[in-house]
Amino acid sequence: MTDTTSQLDGAELGLDTAEPTTWNAATWFAVLSMAATSFALVSAEFLPAGLLTPLARDLGITEGTAGQVVTATASVGAVTALLSNVLIGRLNRKTVLVDLSALAIASNILAALATDFWLLLLGRAGLGIALSGFWALSVAVVARLVGDTATGRGMAIVTLGVSLATIAAPSLGALISDWLGWRSAMAMTAGLAAFAMLLQALSLPTLPASTSNSLADVFRLTQRRGVQLGMLAILLLMTGHFAGSVYVRPFLEKVTLLETGSIAVALLGFGIASVIGNVAGGRMADASIRLALAVTAGLMAFAALTLVLWGAHTGVAFALVTLWGFAFGMAPVVLPTNLSRGATDALEAAGSLMVVSFQVAISIGAVFGGYVVDHYGAVGPLTLTAILAASTVALASMKPSS
Repeated sequence: MTDTTSQLDGAELGLDTAEPTTWNAATWFAVLSMAATSFALVSAEFLPAGLLTPLARDLGITEGTAGQVVTATASVGAVTALLSNVLIGRLNRKTVLVDLSALAIASNILAALATDFWLLLLGRAGLGIALSGFWALSVAVVARLVGDTATGRGMAIVTLGVSLATIAAPSLGALISDWLGWRSAMAMTAGLAAFAMLLQALSLPTLPASTSNSLADVFRLTQRRGVQLGMLAILLLMTGHFAGSVYVRPFLEKVTLLETGSIAVALLGFGIASVIGNVAGGRMADASIRLALAVTAGLMAFAALTLVLWGAHTGVAFALVTLWGFAFGMAPVVLPTNLSRGATDALEAAGSLMVVSFQVAISIGAVFGGYVVDHYGAVGPLTLTAILAASTVALASMKPSS
């Protein structure tokens, strides 16, 4: 059995998926509701980075233990991603998305009210389910809203919420925690999820499922060469990114010899460039997905390798960190779109494989990055990033068909 949702639903929504979609007000509103959801969910995911110290003190745990709330979210998300499209069966996809937002609200409230570490973990596990379910459906839903030929631009808008949340959540969380306490910061993310849920309820058209997926359907997709290459691209590029990006600050401290204020400016440049990369990635992905993948990986490889070679120079380091941010902004648009091109008849099942690939890449990157920095110093992780990104450039030249 295959998922024919993307083929059938264009007519239901009044879209012609063979031609570029006319973006009317209803389409914009629907896609923006998806962007608001991504912002709410990712803000909640990254919020603990700015709350660890007061959270740990209040619950009587170490900061290292408190940091595991992020691990819990990612771990539960990876497992749920494989099962999400199986468990939802033939439920209306709009209903599923609204329900996932409701779960995020409840999970964030539980985390805000948690009196011990285990209740906090339970709340974060619920958030992991909401996150993985949303991202597993995201490409399929966006394709139904805007048409196949505009999926890249639609996903660029949705993933813009990721870039904004990555920039805003840790810093705003720390500020609100200082003013009102960490529980108020957690409760804020419940408010964001409630706003996103309201937008979804008002703007999303009915999205009936044309079929349901089985776990066998999901695994069967892995036999397709296009899907294999798409998953491998995610694993290579995102493993490289997360192996190196975590250690950009130590590199700037030890190699470029920047002070804290200058590092903050460099990282702000990274974040702003990632927002611009979102937009560029969407347009390029719709024009030529293989070129978009090669450019994304090539820019990241160039930025990382050149940092290793000439990163001791302040101006060079600033420029290359910004370029890396631009490439990273392209990646969340280009990589899912690239994978989906290998399964246009099964976008929901492909979405599950996409989420699993991202989560595995994040985990592997964290492990290898930590090992490399311990044994080879601050330049080691960036060298690994350059190698894996360059490998992705080579991968982009391979034809998806057998």
